[in-house]
Amino acid sequence: MSKDIVKPSILPGFMELTPEDQILFNKMLDTIRKNYEKFGFLPIDTPVIEKTEVLLAKGGGETEKQIYRFEKGSTDMSLRFDLTVPLARYVAQHYSELNFPFRRHHIAKVYRGERNQKGRFREFYQCDIDIIGNGSLNIINDAEIPSVIYSTFKDLGFDSFTIMINNRKVLKGFFQSIDIEDSTFVLRAIDKLDKIGIDGVEKELKSLDITDNAIQRIKEFINIKGSNEEVLEELNNLGIDNEVFKEGLEELTEVNRYINLFGVPKDNYKIDLTIARGLDYYTGTVYETFLDEYPSIGSVCSGGRYDDLATHYTKQKLPGVGISIGFTRLFYQLMAAQIIKSEDNSLTKVLIIPMDGFIDNGVKAANALRESGIYSQVYLDGGKIGKIFNYADKLNIPYVIVIGQEEAENNTYSFRNMKTGEQQNISLEEVIESLK
Repeated sequence: MSKDIVKPSILPGFMELTPEDQILFNKMLDTIRKNYEKFGFLPIDTPVIEKTEVLLAKGGGETEKQIYRFEKGSTDMSLRFDLTVPLARYVAQHYSELNFPFRRHHIAKVYRGERNQKGRFREFYQCDIDIIGNGSLNIINDAEIPSVIYSTFKDLGFDSFTIMINNRKVLKGFFQSIDIEDSTFVLRAIDKLDKIGIDGVEKELKSLDITDNAIQRIKEFINIKGSNEEVLEELNNLGIDNEVFKEGLEELTEVNRYINLFGVPKDNYKIDLTIARGLDYYTGTVYETFLDEYPSIGSVCSGGRYDDLATHYTKQKLPGVGISIGFTRLFYQLMAAQIIKSEDNSLTKVLIIPMDGFIDNGVKAANALRESGIYSQVYLDGGKIGKIFNYADKLNIPYVIVIGQEEAENNTYSFRNMKTGEQQNISLEEVIESLK
């Protein structure tokens, strides 16, 4: 009786890679992790599934439409849609066990039921860092974050990128000075400047019933350009008598002064008054990072300062600052634009080919190589030597060891460099020495 065969396929919005692409993906993730840990960020992980009431404590809105939510028995649960809400729950729950300021990194998958479109994923990796203070958190922490971004993207192989910096208090105080009290929608409009242009922003502001005079002032404000020092000076010269604005300007000045001290070259960071970050929980410093040569990719790393991380789960005041890299989307875009290319088909450094009757010798050799930290594989399926060499070639395995009668008798190994074709008969100690 024939069985029905189910067509193998995956849901749209989920990424699956070939082993060679996965190797590159993992290497880049490891680079990000190493950089985070180099700066003293500690790893945590949280459950993929959380109680829905915990995830939606802040109120639903757009999030509620996008979450994957289901019930098992009487439990209402959902897949996490970012790593910040689980962090808030985690810090509130483990408050007494943590040391503050608490520096954590979290690299994990999150889930959003977004409308399916190219380059947008429903399951994707986020790579987050946050510094959480207990009661207060020094503004100099905000200046250290760009040095983590700088170090990470340098190690990922990028030279030309710019970390754009702004402060929400500067924006909020400015809006208050022109009699706009609720600036949330204005910020959202400005945040779209890259996508819809200045005319589009003006149109949106008009639809919000903002006066022509105020719109003119907003346009002049977001048009302030120049070096960081010039922008700060011009903001000072506006003479805005608003406490929130003054506080924001002071913070922005301090952050600008310290970023350079943390080792970020002046070419790699810039104050940009159009950076708003649409999310409403940012309260101070905000960041967006762009690859200079590939602006169409958009922001590759963003984040900012928030006054109170866990207000829905605890009475403790927990201010913080952090950033996130949406890694799956970034990887997809870099691959699509051919900015990165996978080169390793295999992680194996040596393929051991035992001839008939010499599998035992091959396994022993592999054990010795692995004990020395050399990634090795024994070819156990026999066949013509040419076919096996072809297998090694296709996987880009750089070295091959052949063991036959002569090698076993002399306790030597036929060691071949697959790139140059050079071959020598040497002892296993010499093989290990040359590979190290």
